[in-house]
Amino acid sequence: MNEKGAVALVFGSSAAVLVVELVALRLLAPYLGLTLETSTLVIGLALSAIALGSWAGGRAADRVPPRRTLGPLLGISGVVVALTPLLVRGGAETGAGTLVVPAAIVTIVVPGALLSAITPMVTKLQLTSLEETGTVVGRLSGIATAGSIAGTVVTGFFLVSLVPVSAILVALGVTLVLCGVLVDWRVRGWRTVAAPVALLVLGGLGAAAAPGGCDVETTYHCAVVQQDPERDGGLVLVLDGVRHSYVDPGDPTHLEFAYVRAAAAAIDSVRPAGEPLEAYHLGGGGLTLPRWLEATRPGTRSLVSEIDQGVVDLDVERLGLETGPDLEVRVEDGRLGIERLDDAAYDVVVGDAFGGLSVPWHLTTLEAVREVRRVLVDDGAYVQNLIDRGPLAFARAELATLDAVFQHVALLADPATLAREDGGNLVALASPAPLDLEQVQVGLDERGTGWGLLTGADLREWVDGAEVLTDDHAPVDQLLTPYG
Repeated sequence: MNEKGAVALVFGSSAAVLVVELVALRLLAPYLGLTLETSTLVIGLALSAIALGSWAGGRAADRVPPRRTLGPLLGISGVVVALTPLLVRGGAETGAGTLVVPAAIVTIVVPGALLSAITPMVTKLQLTSLEETGTVVGRLSGIATAGSIAGTVVTGFFLVSLVPVSAILVALGVTLVLCGVLVDWRVRGWRTVAAPVALLVLGGLGAAAAPGGCDVETTYHCAVVQQDPERDGGLVLVLDGVRHSYVDPGDPTHLEFAYVRAAAAAIDSVRPAGEPLEAYHLGGGGLTLPRWLEATRPGTRSLVSEIDQGVVDLDVERLGLETGPDLEVRVEDGRLGIERLDDAAYDVVVGDAFGGLSVPWHLTTLEAVREVRRVLVDDGAYVQNLIDRGPLAFARAELATLDAVFQHVALLADPATLAREDGGNLVALASPAPLDLEQVQVGLDERGTGWGLLTGADLREWVDGAEVLTDDHAPVDQLLTPYG
């Protein structure tokens, strides 16, 4: 094998491993959540595959002529990669998702190990004398690393934003199979069985191109818009399998979800009914509350920071969103967005940003909450949507963090959550000024939430000494998913 061919094989196979890793993370997010644990699982599996493949490939290169194995390694890994969408989604649909993790192990470890075995085999082919061992091994190791970097950059910055996840994997799988056939032909000569086998494999790959479960695969989410069968005009925005927003474009005053009605009750306690507000929203989703404010408080100006352009486009195309001077959406990270805002510029800040099943950790910390306080007027309020279950460790830590910044804090939730017997959505209300808690409760009752509230000593007892979250230590995913 000539040097150019060796470079191409090592570079390409290493790039493919990282493409599979990053895309697998996106593919698993709708079923496992976009959490630190999911990222750790995928990275751990990919590194295990690389280690296993490098070790096994090196041993095999000393026992089997590498020329006989390079083509099959590429071809088999291509088949598994192309079938990955079907394997993962099939696992999710079997046993309420219990086979997702086993499917992930197969679809990440198998192609990762096979592709990682290529570098030591190519290295064996390139060694002509012991005197140049260091040069050959070092050069090919560097090329493999460069390939990994290229695969990471191209996937993260370009492919994921331009091409659906399933299409990336199918295209990569087909490319690997074709490369396997080409390599087999170049290093061993064309065999009569190679052509029909290749055609059979490529024919089977067509099944993997079946459409997935997303209306749109945005940069961050698998997005679906569902019609509400019980309400004409009701639309539900589902992101990664979770019902994020309910919108009725013909009636923006309709608030379907209990936590949204609770947030509305909290907002209405800040200013008299109908009075326009200056509102800033951390997270957009379907923009239910900005539309509600526009309809119920004419003259209100809402600024929204939404990180996902694809979600904003879906809002416009499918959910009837109309932006303008009174409703502006900026595609940006919320933490960076709020840092660019003026001091004391807003009556209300609404925190409703979610990555997977949790609030992005960098929006939960003491430093982030101080930014919220900075942009609020002295009698303004921060209304934050939270979600937690089990021991409610995250929610308690976030309430402790809010209490470290604001003089007045209240928790709005259903009775079981207030009793720490159950979880779900909670709404935190925080302000530098005294809260009109009587008005909040009236609003909760009028909207039929069935929710109550805690503040003062009762809230401190509920928080139960939870640790304040900081930029230096905010284990949000672990608090949401406790182990041990």
